[in-house]
Amino acid sequence: MADDLIANDPESWRRRRRHVFGEAAETYDASRPGYPDRLVTDVVEFAALDGAPALEVGAGTGKATLAFAARGIPLTCVEPDPRMADVLAGHCAGSDRVSVEVGDFETWRPAAAYGLLYSAQAWHWIDPETRWARARAALRPGGALALFWNDWTVAGDGVEEELAAAHDRHLADVLPDSFPVLRPRSTVEGAASWVHQELAADGGFTDVEYRRYDSVHERTARGLVELLASHSAYRVLPEDVREALFADVERVIRAQGGTARLETTTGLFLARTAR
Repeated sequence: MADDLIANDPESWRRRRRHVFGEAAETYDASRPGYPDRLVTDVVEFAALDGAPALEVGAGTGKATLAFAARGIPLTCVEPDPRMADVLAGHCAGSDRVSVEVGDFETWRPAAAYGLLYSAQAWHWIDPETRWARARAALRPGGALALFWNDWTVAGDGVEEELAAAHDRHLADVLPDSFPVLRPRSTVEGAASWVHQELAADGGFTDVEYRRYDSVHERTARGLVELLASHSAYRVLPEDVREALFADVERVIRAQGGTARLETTTGLFLARTAR
């Protein structure tokens, strides 16, 4: 049973989830979708780096790193999990433009001022008490901040209800907000998002804006299970609960024709530090 995961303490739940990604680093790398080329172009144009380096916070296995490195930008990538960082370093082997540093952003100290700080699918894990001040400290005056997330739902005739029922059977006592297949994250909701609201309230940033990108990805039944297995909410479940749930999910998708259609929204938040 998953009774020990009842969400009486959301902060404890959050801390447990933050440190489990490395358990499935290769699965994460293989199953997670990347980010739209248009988004990368928009961030680069907004940042107007003129040769200045960029900092990536929570780089993971490099789902965003490689896209920015391909634009010729010198990158410093900070990643707290050494197992994720190992995969990232392997992807960037031979590149003298990408530096990978293992550590928590909250305690990491920049050696230089950056023209851009970006974070893909990770900023919500950074300590909310210090993240905005840390970002400002890492950026040069007028430096750009870019925070973005992929959010997806499984679309199809009745499939959402079937997947919700499968989760209810196994996870009746667990926070439904934690499971992406059940409910979209609020990080792609534009001005209604906590990201936009905190940026606007902080006072240290200007030119705050939101951009949205829509795309569609498809996964086989097994591919969807592997995607779920890369998410922290599923990783912290007891193994027997997780595997029973995944068997149910795979059964649902196979009964729906064997392919899951992921309607994906990528939300991008941009801002600048004061000059």
